[in-house]
This record gives sequence, C-alpha cells and structure tokens, in this order.
Amino acid sequence: MDFKDQTQKVYHLIAEIGNLGVRLLWHLLHFILSLWYFALGIVSAIESFLISRGVLKRYKTLDIGKLRYLAIVVESEDAHQITKIIKLLQWLMAIGVKRVCLYDTKGILKKSKESILARLNNATLFEEADESNLLLDHDHNKHITLEFASSSDGKEAVAKAANILFMKYLQSGDSGKSEEESFFTEAHLTEALRAVGCRGPEPDLLLVYGPARCHLGFPIWRIRYTEIVHMGPLKCLRRGSLIKAIYRFTMVRQNYGK
Repeated sequence: MDFKDQTQKVYHLIAEIGNLGVRLLWHLLHFILSLWYFALGIVSAIESFLISRGVLKRYKTLDIGKLRYLAIVVESEDAHQITKIIKLLQWLMAIGVKRVCLYDTKGILKKSKESILARLNNATLFEEADESNLLLDHDHNKHITLEFASSSDGKEAVAKAANILFMKYLQSGDSGKSEEESFFTEAHLTEALRAVGCRGPEPDLLLVYGPARCHLGFPIWRIRYTEIVHMGPLKCLRRGSLIKAIYRFTMVRQNYGK
C-alpha cells in the first residue's frame, strides 16, 4: 500500500508540474504575442505620424483618380462618434476623394446625416447629385458626394428585388416558357435591384472601422470587385493610416477578367 501511495503521489506531482509548465508556456506565448502586436502598433503610429507630416515623400502624390467611389463601414457603437466621422470626411475632401458611402448596420449615420452635412462645406447627398456626374473624375473642386446606407437598405432591396423576380417567374409560367428560360442569373438580380433604386455604384475601396475584420453587412452585390481594408476601431483614427490605405489601393493593379 505504501508503494502504491508513493507512486500515486509521484504521478500527481508530475501532473502538477506538467500543468504548471503548460500554463507558463501559455503565458509566455501570450506575452510574446502581446509584445509583438504592441511593437507593430508603435511602428504603425510612428509611420502614420510621418505620413501625415509629409516626411515620407512617396505618399505625397496620390493617383486619386483611381479611387472613383469609396465606402466607409463603421461599427454601430463607433457610429455615435460624429466628430470623428466629420474629421474623417474632412481628411478625405482634402485628399481629393469625391464620392463616399457611409455605412453602419443600425443606420445611426443615416439618422445623423443632416448634422453631418451641416458641418461640411460643399457636401451633397447621393440622391440629389446628378447621376451623369457621379463617377466623373475631372471635378477638381473641394466637393464631396455622400451616400448614407444601413443594413435595412440591403434587406429591403433584396425583398423588393425578389418580389420583382417572383412576378417575372409567374408571368413566364403563364406565358408557357420553358424551365431553362425561367432561371435567374446575376444579371437578372442586378436589373431588379436597379429597378427598385438600390443599385448604387460599386465601391473601389471599402475601409472598415471596427473590431471585426468583415464588411459588417454592407450589401454584397456592391462589393464583387471591391478592395476591403480593416482600419481598426474608430477611436484609433489616424490621417496617416488613411493616406497609406488609399496609396496602397492606387498602387495595386486590378484584373477584373472578361
């Protein structure tokens, strides 16, 4: 019995030492990763500061003509920070961006669009802009066109478009068309979305401000060829990071296929 008890104590001691070693290893890895991301944050902040001050010359010249339409996706909790949204839009106007879509899931920015427009000079709503001039690149005035969107727009658009396609399906059935002629393609959906007035321009670049690395419900039929960049939470808004993201986009060669 004594030998058995001693053996169990040894096993128990070995198990405790093993658990302690695993915990120490976990904390060590966590510390190393935290230190690594902290260092990356410091480097990013310094780089952003240098870019905003104009020290890094390569970021001074932006081919802004490649960025015809920009989408800004903001996490709903951060969307209440209207002052930072205004600052972001002022930076974009200074850079030369002409057309911006502001999106948050709950529509907080849409509800605040009057106050946002009141605090911006030369800002026009997307709905009021001349459609023939929405995507022109030759307007060098400090003017910006704003579109406000939320998840409800996407749901409503899909419901209306589905209703249109359903009615066409019923009509095709009554007219005696074959089943193959009744199939719906992406082109049919695009046409239906345009018919309900929810087929806005496809953004060239989408900047996400929030903790999640996703598009946060932005209408997927508008981002088929969109470059998506995660910018971090809105509270960490930096002008240099914004310029860097736009610069990187302008330097990328995009192949859309046939």
